[in-house]
Amino acid sequence: MPWNHLRAFAGGILDFARNDRPLIRHSSFLLLLFPLVVHAAGNISILGSKPRWSVLENYQETITHDEFAHLINDVYCTHGFAPDLVEINEKTARILVNRDARKFFTLRFAEKDDGREPVPRLWRPAKILPPAKLEKPLFGLKIGLDPGHLGGKWAKMEERWFQVGNSPPIQEGDLTLRVARLLALRLRELGAKVSFVRNSNEPITGKRPNDFRELARKILIKNGVPQPRADVLDPNDPEKEQTIRWQSEILFYRYSEIRRRAALVNFKLHPDLVLCLHFNAEGWGDPNNPTLTDANHLHLLVNGSYLAE
Repeated sequence: MPWNHLRAFAGGILDFARNDRPLIRHSSFLLLLFPLVVHAAGNISILGSKPRWSVLENYQETITHDEFAHLINDVYCTHGFAPDLVEINEKTARILVNRDARKFFTLRFAEKDDGREPVPRLWRPAKILPPAKLEKPLFGLKIGLDPGHLGGKWAKMEERWFQVGNSPPIQEGDLTLRVARLLALRLRELGAKVSFVRNSNEPITGKRPNDFRELARKILIKNGVPQPRADVLDPNDPEKEQTIRWQSEILFYRYSEIRRRAALVNFKLHPDLVLCLHFNAEGWGDPNNPTLTDANHLHLLVNGSYLAE
């Protein structure tokens, strides 16, 4: 990226990070709540942890009735929700914890705006970020760089590996790491404090595919493969996704690895902004005789809902 473009991009990042929108500032409880409510019947996602409902006690009286009702009805659940999941009363909201046991969590509302309890935070709110400097537009901003995928010896497993003839293979995980290291230098010159979610071609997770073979077998059986095959026959195997090996590898590099990266960001690094770097992947035809493609594009994926209210 040209230097002048990077400076403009940096200014945009800073403006975005410092734009203290009410939705982001006041909805911490709702952001915690909805992943938990989804699990009220015990339907926990793959490798997910059992919800710790006691954490929500820290959010008692941090939000008013009107704001809670507005956020749940107009922002997060615009198409409605099952009436037994959340019951909104004048002074409390009763939230279903376990449908079978009929257990509930009760959130007490703040009576008025100026009577709110302070919201516990792991992150810096935008309003306390340090002021920008002309020569250092990212001064004091903490940026986490997450180079996508793994690369190295894991690239073929991830199917992020491309080779034509005897030329050196192109591996997305290696490319993203190289770009992240180059980007880190420039971001630091602009004043940012940069940390890496991944800074090698080794996984963050301590698990490996063999740790998930039994879980992979159970998942396949549950999904209608009563006697799953152990191994993949070849790259063109049309039923490779129904093998224990393929499923256990997915559980390793996609589910376990991404969850560990999320934990690193959420509980240790606490950046103001995370940049996840990936390269576009297009179909290459026959895996045994791949061909290059002219298709190319840039797209940015922004997490969450950054509405004006």
